[in-house]
Amino acid sequence: MASLTSVAFQCSSSSLQPYFQSSALVHFSEHMHDHSSWWLRVRSNKSIRQRLYSQMPGGVKILSAATKPAKTPAEDDWKTKREYLLQKRVRSVDVKEALRLQKENNFVILDVRPEADFKEGHPPGAINVQIYRLIKEWTAWDIARRAAFAFFGIFSGTEENPEFIQSVESKIDKNAKIIVACSAGGTMKPSQNLPEGKQSRSLIAAYLLVLNGYTNVFHLEGGLYTWFKEGLPVESEE
Repeated sequence: MASLTSVAFQCSSSSLQPYFQSSALVHFSEHMHDHSSWWLRVRSNKSIRQRLYSQMPGGVKILSAATKPAKTPAEDDWKTKREYLLQKRVRSVDVKEALRLQKENNFVILDVRPEADFKEGHPPGAINVQIYRLIKEWTAWDIARRAAFAFFGIFSGTEENPEFIQSVESKIDKNAKIIVACSAGGTMKPSQNLPEGKQSRSLIAAYLLVLNGYTNVFHLEGGLYTWFKEGLPVESEE
């Protein structure tokens, strides 16, 4: 276990209102597509944590210290992940190429979105293993995380799924050709605004798969948002 780095706190919604309007952290939170990615940034960045706690109003009371669990590979910084993915020749494919590869070359589409999103709509034949899940436990650390999410009005905070690799291994052979997909997709391609690309759940999942011995891993550029927008085949579950 790592050192004490977080706290559980209580406050009234009215006392927080001015901070929702003025805090730079709120602006940061509103532009994160994935709550877990946002929490990962808060957890791993000391300056962000200090800003979060320093900007809490006087009505906030510190209740208890929370022990942060040891860092997991999913929390490696994006630069490390990207370099490893490129080193292992993980390639991105667009949605139309992904559909063709699924139909003609027996590629498996691994949808790492939450189960509820998967049931609402997904590519036919896709396999779902969520890389993040709703926070389940009630340890001091989990209570602190729930409180931090609630601070920004997020009441369904998520955490890394500790059974992700185990679940994938039970469903997909390590020699299978896998296209990893999430909602937004992210990208490894550099641009003027994003010189190192942009991290996403599917790229984090691809990183974990390669670390754990999967050798034919691809990434869905543009994500399932683009798949749906392009009108490609979709099925849902009741």
